[in-house]
Amino acid sequence: MKLLPDRVRRPILSLYERRVLNDLDPAGFPHHVAIICDGNRRWAREAGFEDVSHGHRVGAQRIADMLGWCADLGIGTVTIYLLSIENLSRKSDELDALMEIVPDIVDEIARPTGNWQVRIVGTLDPLPEDVAERLRRASERTTDHGGMNVNVAVGYGGRQEIVDAVQALLRERAAAGDSVDEIIGAVTVEAIDRNLYTGGQPDPDLVIRTSGEQRLSGFLLWQSAYSEIWFTDAYWPEFRRVDFLRALRDFSARTRRFGK
Repeated sequence: MKLLPDRVRRPILSLYERRVLNDLDPAGFPHHVAIICDGNRRWAREAGFEDVSHGHRVGAQRIADMLGWCADLGIGTVTIYLLSIENLSRKSDELDALMEIVPDIVDEIARPTGNWQVRIVGTLDPLPEDVAERLRRASERTTDHGGMNVNVAVGYGGRQEIVDAVQALLRERAAAGDSVDEIIGAVTVEAIDRNLYTGGQPDPDLVIRTSGEQRLSGFLLWQSAYSEIWFTDAYWPEFRRVDFLRALRDFSARTRRFGK
């Protein structure tokens, strides 16, 4: 099939984007959107780049775009899956590139012009100390920002988050001098929820995953129990605003039952 030239395709896409936007009712928007930004490496390979880190760099710009789209639509919380625990086992050359790109991304989205507060969710212990410190400083620079809450999942594992939450709860109750039976009784859904990395924030209403993969890959396992999940074949670097609007339109058309 012959593709239309850009000078023709762009106006058509812009018109379609406005149509999708007009179909949306802000009252039906999700309060919390979580994104698995997948497909950076595959996009780079298929685009002919030998260095797959180029895909991560292009994907980094898409993250900044995405936050702008969410802020413009009044979405309150966004969680971005940036670097998993498993990613840390990648071959050294790619991992070295990620250790440069990840703090660059967080520095970029923590700029004073961003109307959001950045929070690192995950464990920074396995990261090089200079990388971990850059991430901490970037988050601290946004402490007084208003607007959206932006969670950046770095060194993140969903199972580990649940383990950490339970251990934190047990330490708290043991320090209070509770008996074994009292400690056991204190392990409730609400107590674990308070001790998660995202404690105090709403669970994601909508989880988006790019690149055609249809799994959560350990992302927000506890919090996404009743999330709506939207998959797209687009690789993350080519994810467009119109794709995001289509995800919102699909979300607003679903009936959420929360297990009932």
